[in-house]
Amino acid sequence: MKKIVFINQATGYLTIDIVNAFAGHFDRVALLTGSVRVQDIELHEKVKQVKIARYNRGKPLVKFLSWIRATIQVFFLLLFRFRSYEVFYTTIPPTAYLLSLFLRNRFSVLVYDLYPESLKIANIKESSWIFRAWGRWNRKLFKKAHRIYTLGEGMKHSLLQYVDAEKIQVINNWSGLTDMKPVLREENPFAREHNLEGKFVISYSGNIGYTHNVETLLEVAEHMREDEDIFFLIIGRGKRYQFIDAEISSRKLGNCLILPFQPDSEIPNSLSAADLSVVILDEKVATSSIPSKTYNLLAVGSAFMVIGSPEAELAHFVEELKIGSSFTRIQVDEMTSYIRNLKDNPKELIQLKNNALTNSGNFTYLNARKYYDIYCNPLESSV
Repeated sequence: MKKIVFINQATGYLTIDIVNAFAGHFDRVALLTGSVRVQDIELHEKVKQVKIARYNRGKPLVKFLSWIRATIQVFFLLLFRFRSYEVFYTTIPPTAYLLSLFLRNRFSVLVYDLYPESLKIANIKESSWIFRAWGRWNRKLFKKAHRIYTLGEGMKHSLLQYVDAEKIQVINNWSGLTDMKPVLREENPFAREHNLEGKFVISYSGNIGYTHNVETLLEVAEHMREDEDIFFLIIGRGKRYQFIDAEISSRKLGNCLILPFQPDSEIPNSLSAADLSVVILDEKVATSSIPSKTYNLLAVGSAFMVIGSPEAELAHFVEELKIGSSFTRIQVDEMTSYIRNLKDNPKELIQLKNNALTNSGNFTYLNARKYYDIYCNPLESSV
């Protein structure tokens, strides 16, 4: 009997699609998770959900404690209830796959975020004991893992310090909304509701947490307050939402609007309302993977402005697909010039948008099937 258990503390559409790809081929499938957010596609009815601690997106210490609590729960579940199951870890929580230092289950790992490197966000240095120990654990675990998956060439390059290249399988993410498509501005109810018609709209849609330098966008908006037809839209949630809202008021930025996250049904409209979409990365993690929202932006045919390290995976992705440009957070003048140039050169903007829409077909939920195919087939036949 073929049995497999998946572990993701914060399950979204990516994990749902991957689990579903396995559900049709395994006799028993389980998912250990703290939460499940369904978008278009539900979990397969065969999948048994088991509750673990919910992922906490708060301050680093609170987040870390939620990881440890979930990892302890996963340990006992794997030790007793799922003792005979194959295990498919994601790095949410990032400490969970370390359990296979002790457990004997055959296991695979999907690396969303690479640790210990991501500890740099919390100002933990490479010379620290936890950084060095985690590196040793990675070398041991990745060598004996059945499969190591990751999301891009940048992350693969980072993994090479721990495991041979032929062991690493790169599969691109995809949009979680199967009906995502561009909505023309003149037919867009979201644009009408928020008076965006006739404006050149720069939009950030995502988390507004401690590691998201959203105030960088406010600096750009401040430099462009005299450009009456250019407007900045911020949509999101997080611990610093109120701070950004207060900053917009205190700086008297009449060219800025902040809104909470929109319901899934409104996402095609809200994303399509932008002429230029902003993705902000934490510069402490230069090779971070491509954010999943990137694929929603591709699906609506958006041009990109990336704020982060020039070494980031997304910066290379945007350059390769010719869908936008990237800047560091101190390049405010350069971003200002870039925005004005696109506004004044609509043909250039249209080309970026067309490139995004053309490439979006390579990033659909059908990519989830690759996880199962690679899992079962010899590595030399994988993509």
